[in-house]
Amino acid sequence: MVKLNVITTRTGDNGTTGLADGTRLSKHSLRIEAIGAVDELNAVIGAARLRSTPEIDLPLARIQNDLFDMGADLSMPKAGEGQLRITGEQVLWLEDVQASFNASLPALTSFVLPGGTAEASLLHVARTSARRAERYIVALHEAEPLNEHLLQYINRLSDLLFVLARTANAGEDELWVPGGKR
Repeated sequence: MVKLNVITTRTGDNGTTGLADGTRLSKHSLRIEAIGAVDELNAVIGAARLRSTPEIDLPLARIQNDLFDMGADLSMPKAGEGQLRITGEQVLWLEDVQASFNASLPALTSFVLPGGTAEASLLHVARTSARRAERYIVALHEAEPLNEHLLQYINRLSDLLFVLARTANAGEDELWVPGGKR
């Protein structure tokens, strides 16, 4: 359990921030950009959960916990005993959840505009946030190799969020335009 007694430390006043291993980096470094994008994604998923149905909320809750693991993975560049890392099991879980939700959806015959119900719209925002986090993570990976499961997880996550958005729009016309549905 993490215990934080002091939130304002002033240690970042010089434009740096600390990793879990004590290393200090510029707040605009690729690693900090990746960590920040994952944090933002977690917050967006938290907002999406405000409108989610119980069937969609359950995987989103687990995903939020997995994103904490991802942040820990990114904040500890050197692998060590007992450190949180994204695992192959977490990737397989995402694939299984996606397959389960996708099985009940009709095949796509065209592109889907992001929108529809409030729940689907928020899930589409989460999907685009996941893609942004993935771009930062890939850029970081090109500079210094990362855990391969971390890369797989973030890639599968945006796919799952797309399927969840489609699920939230099930029974609705998926093609949405301003002013109403087609």
